[in-house]
This record gives sequence, C-alpha cells and structure tokens, in this order.
Amino acid sequence: MVQVQAGGVAGEQLRSFIERIERLEEEKKGIAEDIKEVYAGAKAVGFDTKVMRKVIAVRKMDQAERQEQESLLDVYLHAIEGGQVPEAVGE
Repeated sequence: MVQVQAGGVAGEQLRSFIERIERLEEEKKGIAEDIKEVYAGAKAVGFDTKVMRKVIAVRKMDQAERQEQESLLDVYLHAIEGGQVPEAVGE
C-alpha cells in the first residue's frame, strides 16, 4: 500500500495509531467503571475504600521503597508533633 503523505506525515500510518489509541481509551474507560463498581461493592459491605486504595498503592511499591516511605512518614509525624525522632530499629 502506498502511504499518502501530507506535510511529511504518512496519513494511513498516523490514522492507524490514532484509531488504536482511541480503542484503548475506550477500553480504559470501561475498566475504570468496573473498578468503581468493585469499590462500591466493597463499601456496601463495610470496607473503607480510602484504606483499600492505600493498601493497593503500598502493594505496588517494592520493599525498599515501602520502608523508605514508612520511615519518612514517621519522621514527619514526629517533627510536626514536636516529639523526638525514634531510633531506627537495629541502630
């Protein structure tokens, strides 16, 4: 197939990319709606969806990143509360 070019752009190839992105965006929209329904179901039986979202975010982290976040959170909380920063475990 001969590529028609307008302004140096291959029209058919560009159209293919655009149409693929549009299809994927539609799929993403459907998946987002499915996720919303799952959260609604969890909330309906008494689960805290804010905590569930946090659990999901934490599970995405690797162990080192998770430990760093927890340490920083602890330091920040102690800083704003005017308390002493606890010694790290093993020090």
